Amino acid sequence: MPWVYILRCADGSYYVGSTTHLEYRLWQHQQGEGAEYTKHRRPVELAFAHETETVGEAFGLEKRIQGWGRAKREALIRGDFDALPGLASRRRPRGDGPSR
Repeated sequence: MPWVYILRCADGSYYVGSTTHLEYRLWQHQQGEGAEYTKHRRPVELAFAHETETVGEAFGLEKRIQGWGRAKREALIRGDFDALPGLASRRRPRGDGPSR
């Protein structure tokens, strides 16, 4: 089954990915073969994993989480699902910026 996952890297950053073979993919990341990002941030540890029904669902969720900020990712990792909507990025309304 497909998975979306979050790794906590040695430098404290997070890496979000998806795969159909979670254990093997984690092994690849630990060996420095998983992704260029994690290659120089080892060791990594699995912080979150969620099994999905389809590869497309896993890929879509991966891309959505990649767009989230750190606080929202950490709420997901903690399982604090109620906090997620409040952590959505907020854009400033037009006209609130500096005058030109």
